[in-house]
Amino acid sequence: MLLPLPSSLYGLARTFLFGVDAERAHELTLDALARTQNTPLACAYAAPRVADRSTIAGLSFPNRIGLAAGLDKNARCIDAFGAMGFGFVEVGTVTPKPQPGNAKPRIFRLPQRDALINRLGFNNEGLDAFIANVQRARFRRDTGRPPMLLGLNIGKNAATPIERAVDDYLICLDGVYPHADYVTINISSPNTANLRSLQSDEALDALLGAVADKRETLAARQGKRVPLFVKIAPDLDQAQVGVIAATLLRHRMDGVIATNTTLAREAVAGLPHAEEAGGLSGAPVREASNRVIGQLRAALGPDYPIIGVGGVLSAADAEAKIDAGANLVQIYTGLIYRGPALVRQAAQALRDRKG
Repeated sequence: MLLPLPSSLYGLARTFLFGVDAERAHELTLDALARTQNTPLACAYAAPRVADRSTIAGLSFPNRIGLAAGLDKNARCIDAFGAMGFGFVEVGTVTPKPQPGNAKPRIFRLPQRDALINRLGFNNEGLDAFIANVQRARFRRDTGRPPMLLGLNIGKNAATPIERAVDDYLICLDGVYPHADYVTINISSPNTANLRSLQSDEALDALLGAVADKRETLAARQGKRVPLFVKIAPDLDQAQVGVIAATLLRHRMDGVIATNTTLAREAVAGLPHAEEAGGLSGAPVREASNRVIGQLRAALGPDYPIIGVGGVLSAADAEAKIDAGANLVQIYTGLIYRGPALVRQAAQALRDRKG
């Protein structure tokens, strides 16, 4: 739902895009970015990357603002998003086999609350196409500035029974491992049946145990240890967060991403589309996301890596994620409502905090 235009004109672009069906606008935007990346036309949305180097989970991040997974599910526009000044970009969620996702319409805007509801359902072209797109990206060849980092987000096919979900995650981990700076295990999308049940005690223990074992095998084979992050939901109570935190530590996961979209609707009650099924993102998830981040920090201690995401629509929102306990911050819906200028604004604000 972006358009490659100077940030000063993004308001006009947004007016046009918001006049088009939400998913159609999304497709038009990604097509435009895919066509213009690595061409002179990329200067329309390119911005200098704010230098704010941070070492987290053994990785050196050029700055602390990243793109959240879900916007570029097929990894088509890695270089375009990198040109916007992100310190890291996360693409996916990818599943072993291609799948169409849920029936359309499946993205809905709630502009009165700077929010979206989506029930896309991991629509993607499958693992082979995803890896081919990642390999085509040129960002690691950019010798003019420190390269951004790339996260690859993996999930399960809708047709895979939940009791066989581990198989899908291991297939994806095997495929993406050589190409990732870090890998995210997505167990928190509300749009794949029963997926969030993997956050429960026994299921999460089994999944992360299998993933950790697979990582050891891959690390020996590839000669590198790729950090593993787990993405969780905001719709968790403190006891559930505590169980997840203990399981992350037990299986030596390298970090956690908090949070995905919410099923709660109190903040948008009465608005058009508010009762549509799916995950709610944007400003209404900010408070729940920050609450979970704070609970994770308390449970995990001061040094465990946390990426905060949810409701970042301003530099102040990014700072609030850090104040809640996050080390890094991701944006998605904020990019749609505020445009590419938000990337630099947020990264600059976090750098300036260091004084």
